[in-house]
Amino acid sequence: MQVVMLGLPGAGKGTQAVRISEEFGVPHISTGDMFRAAISAGTPLGREVKSYLDSGRLVPDELTIRVVAERLHQSDAAAGFVLDGFPRTIPQATALRQLLADLNRPLQYALYVHVPEDILLARLTGRRICRECGATYHVVFNPSAVEGRCDNCGGELYQRSDDTESAVKTRLEQYAQTAPLIEFYQEGGILHQIDGQQAIDEVYGDIRAILRAASA
Repeated sequence: MQVVMLGLPGAGKGTQAVRISEEFGVPHISTGDMFRAAISAGTPLGREVKSYLDSGRLVPDELTIRVVAERLHQSDAAAGFVLDGFPRTIPQATALRQLLADLNRPLQYALYVHVPEDILLARLTGRRICRECGATYHVVFNPSAVEGRCDNCGGELYQRSDDTESAVKTRLEQYAQTAPLIEFYQEGGILHQIDGQQAIDEVYGDIRAILRAASA
């Protein structure tokens, strides 16, 4: 099962990708997580990536493609994957298509979780993350019991630098360049659009029905 998740930042791609990964037994591959790991490790790539993420800009195609290609060649991705955060541009999509052709594993599903931009701005600027365990909260939609502290471990909650209002607006504006991907995958006959304004379980219900129907 080869799946890519499409949608604006904050649409819930990551949440749904995790559930797909758990139910269907394929790795959830998040470019964002891989980039943040490189930043934490202090690698040259991490330092280069950090300058882009801190300002809300997209990481250049060449860097992103290199990281993803290396990841897809790892053994746990041999039976499939769920890509979250990649591709974001037509050159990335083209590179992915060629990479998968070389592996003889064509992409099967492009799942587009659609949410309007004004709703996403409110979602993202209110997000808070635990420094210790990585749990995610929202000051309006999913607040912690004690303000500023994680319910799971008591760790400090913080706002990511790319979740400030100015950075989020930049991310949404730059993500507009991904709009051609919708047509790209629609023409390829593998695009499925899902209403991302529904409750999380309802969104996943729609996704699960698509994947189950196609694999039946």
